[in-house]
Amino acid sequence: MTPASHPPRGDFALNARLLRITAMAIVIGAISTVAARVLLDLIRFFTNLFFFQTFSLADRSPAEHTLGAWVIVVPVIGGLIVGLVARYGSDKIRGHGIPEAIEAILFGKSKMSPKVAVLKPLSSGIVIGSGGPFGAEGPIIMTGGAIGSLIAQYFHLTAAERKALLVAGATAGMTAVFGTPVAAVLLAVELLLFELRPRSLLPVAVACAVAGFTRPLLMDAGPLFPLQTAVPGPLAMLSCIVAGLLCGVLSASLSISLYKVEDLFGKLPIHWMWWPAIGGLAVGIGGYFEPRALGVGYDVIGDLLHNHLALGVVAALLAVKSIIWVISLGSGTSGGVLAPLLMMGAGLGVVLSHVLPGNDPMLWPLVCMAATLGGVMRAPLTATIFAFGLTHDSNALLPLLTTSAVAYGFTVLTMRRSILTEKIARRGYHIYREYGIDPLERHSVEEVMTREVRSIDAALPVAEALAQYFGEGQVHRAYPVLRGNAVIGMADRAMLAAFSVGTVGDACEGSAPLFALAGENCRVVATRLARHRLERLPVVKDAQSLALVGLVARSDLIKPSLAHFDEEEKRERMRGLPWQA
Repeated sequence: MTPASHPPRGDFALNARLLRITAMAIVIGAISTVAARVLLDLIRFFTNLFFFQTFSLADRSPAEHTLGAWVIVVPVIGGLIVGLVARYGSDKIRGHGIPEAIEAILFGKSKMSPKVAVLKPLSSGIVIGSGGPFGAEGPIIMTGGAIGSLIAQYFHLTAAERKALLVAGATAGMTAVFGTPVAAVLLAVELLLFELRPRSLLPVAVACAVAGFTRPLLMDAGPLFPLQTAVPGPLAMLSCIVAGLLCGVLSASLSISLYKVEDLFGKLPIHWMWWPAIGGLAVGIGGYFEPRALGVGYDVIGDLLHNHLALGVVAALLAVKSIIWVISLGSGTSGGVLAPLLMMGAGLGVVLSHVLPGNDPMLWPLVCMAATLGGVMRAPLTATIFAFGLTHDSNALLPLLTTSAVAYGFTVLTMRRSILTEKIARRGYHIYREYGIDPLERHSVEEVMTREVRSIDAALPVAEALAQYFGEGQVHRAYPVLRGNAVIGMADRAMLAAFSVGTVGDACEGSAPLFALAGENCRVVATRLARHRLERLPVVKDAQSLALVGLVARSDLIKPSLAHFDEEEKRERMRGLPWQA
């Protein structure tokens, strides 16, 4: 494949298919919203079935049950069912959804199966409905992602386009559950896309917008936990730093504990199919002593944010929720992490509200739930805007940002991986979550190419060319071949040696010339060299004239990396200051 005439360079790479992908994202956003409603209905259905023995979609809390000690058995039954579904249906339903979505994006070419789209919400509804201490966001991220991926596969899109639609479906589902479209877009940027390009950002933003507008038609409108705190005073900043550090400690403790428990389950001499039932036993025992720890617990989060619970009750709830969440999730069952993290963080905030000075006591459950989420997921912007979207409390934005940033910094400095990437790393895949503009994309070919190029006339006999160009005075390893002023190919020693008679032009016949344009970025040309296993390409003025203007080799593509090294490593002092005279 040869490049067409290169258009003038702009801020972004042009993509003629962007509008088509964005139009598909509109449909995916609407379907994911419906899927979110189905998932929430499944959770309510199984909650009523398991705890109240009724067929109903009423929104009831498991804490209202009258089962007595029999409540211990309910999560075990749910775990057993999910273990069977995972073994004989698809083991991709195991886990909390986001690591599985990341793995599909980075290492699975963004392909998901129809089984995941069906079995993930069903299994999560059973687990959460039977008392599992999880949220709906992880399952809907996986389900919405599967919807986007399946639609992309049906239309035979590229892996990059599938990724955009997978993430569009995932974040649209999250928007539908929580009513937080901006936070969902930030989640895509900080966790799922691993790039910031119009080709992916626009479909994701449009899908989230569609889900945000469609949500009131299927679910309650407005913020999930409406709240209004007082304007923070100067002392609140110091308190936010303390709260952020403690949330960082909680985040790291939860992450480390989860994988310690997962390791213990891995040592059990029984098939992993039975592990969710064992995790369910821990949930049942914890739920017997602290019923509020069962299920999603949105009502409990609301009580924590408004300080409606006594300190002793909150401390017990925080302890039980943390223990049963770690054990149950470590058993490999199906469920999300966002809602449990919100509850545990808010519980810590209630405890701290009795000792931290500086502001409204209701501020600390809010900022701590965001900071815990930001620390565990290492996504401080998502956590900040997510908490704002849940409450619409604009007065808390600055404390939210401060506390989330401190917790994020703590976990980055103390932990190699997050709760989301550790599982993937254990499967042999390392994820590097830092990303920036590729130096090769910042520079064009004309900035690095060799301009003084010696060429071979196409009419020159092969024997003469070998003697003149590949003897002691050899300048290049390969030379552009010109017929008139137009490039017709490249010639090297091995190629010419294969032709005992004829001209250099004869040796170049049979295939269209490969070339680079001066205005193309170095990344595009590096990919072309790798694809065709070439060392160098002629650089031409345009695709019509094929007039030679230079030569670019793989060694030339190192030059942008040297500039990147200077930016990252070279330390310089400001010159011209009086004391430097």
